Amino acid sequence: MNISIEKLLNNQIRYEAQASMQYLAMASWADSTGYNGVADFFYSQSEEERAHMIKLVKFVNERGGKVIIPKLEKAMDDFENLNELFEKFLKSEMFVTEQISHVIYECLQQKDYNVHNFMQWYVTEQLEEEAMARTLLDKLNIIGSDKSGHYLFDRDIQAIAASQEQE
Repeated sequence: MNISIEKLLNNQIRYEAQASMQYLAMASWADSTGYNGVADFFYSQSEEERAHMIKLVKFVNERGGKVIIPKLEKAMDDFENLNELFEKFLKSEMFVTEQISHVIYECLQQKDYNVHNFMQWYVTEQLEEEAMARTLLDKLNIIGSDKSGHYLFDRDIQAIAASQEQE
């Protein structure tokens, strides 16, 4: 495996792991503040990011590379409200998308078409993740500070979490 691509994939492993821990912290905050649907959604998101990390770990190992299990930063675990929580979610997804684009770019520069092909799954996944994060934040912006709106949002997002668990 190309050393520079291996380093980028190890970085991506760290980003996926960090996102998983961040979403776990977000789920815990939501759980402790009474937003059970939001909590279920972020517990599911945390598991999904962990699965993305594992997929990368296995790929690097299968290609003869060396995986470096990362040290993670402390996740943000206190939020003012749902809007701040979902703004963090969108920023996190945008960051991961940017990093995946960088891996793709370097794969093309290095003519590593095997890794490029593997990373296409992540490109598709990130398009979906960012779109969902934007949509949910847009809905919260429409709701504003309406408590009954937050209640309905929490109830409705539980259906999204349930559908993610079935995938």
